[in-house]
Amino acid sequence: MKEQRKRLVGRVTSDKMDKTVVVTIERSQRHPLYGKVVRRARNFKAHNANNEAKQGDLVRIVESRPLSADKRWVVEAILRKSGE
Repeated sequence: MKEQRKRLVGRVTSDKMDKTVVVTIERSQRHPLYGKVVRRARNFKAHNANNEAKQGDLVRIVESRPLSADKRWVVEAILRKSGE
C-alpha cells in the first residue's frame, strides 16, 4: 500500500526565489476559552520546478523529501491563477 502524503491548499505570497515559492496556509480555529474564531497562518517553502506559480495564485502543495534546508513541499497543482 502506498503511503498517503499530506496535501495543503494555500496562496503564493512570494515567488522571488528561483524554483521556489512561499505558500501561506490559513486555517480558522475556535479559541479554546473564549470561543472566538481566530485565523492562524503558516508559511511553507515549496518547490516550483518551472516557475509556473506566481504571487497570488491558489496552489495545492504536497509533502516530499527534503529538497533544501527548509524546503519540504512541492507545488502539485495551480488551482486558480491570480488574475482570474
